[in-house]
Amino acid sequence: MKKKNIIKSKIEFTRIINNCPYLKNKFFVIYYCSKKDNNNKYGISIPKKTGKAYIRNKIKRQIKNIIDNNEINIPNKYDYVIIIRKRLIEIDYWNMEKELIKIMKKIGEADEK
Repeated sequence: MKKKNIIKSKIEFTRIINNCPYLKNKFFVIYYCSKKDNNNKYGISIPKKTGKAYIRNKIKRQIKNIIDNNEINIPNKYDYVIIIRKRLIEIDYWNMEKELIKIMKKIGEADEK
């Protein structure tokens, strides 16, 4: 994931979380906000309750890798804030990928309606 596609500022996180719709499942809460240009931006948030820093960083790297590998399956024209739930550390990488792509596809389907 390129640095220009990452949301880092607290103001942007707060704007998206307070003003935009969201979808959730057992492992993720994803806030999404439509925008005019075609590039997606992503913000990833993991609470400290999830684990120590090396575990949180590992999960962030895995999420970024999943996004890079599945850009075709992710709807365009959105800013995403992905909030990780504590249960995510219980599943392996492949199930994590499956769950994230499934919820991202639901966002695209909800937008088409």
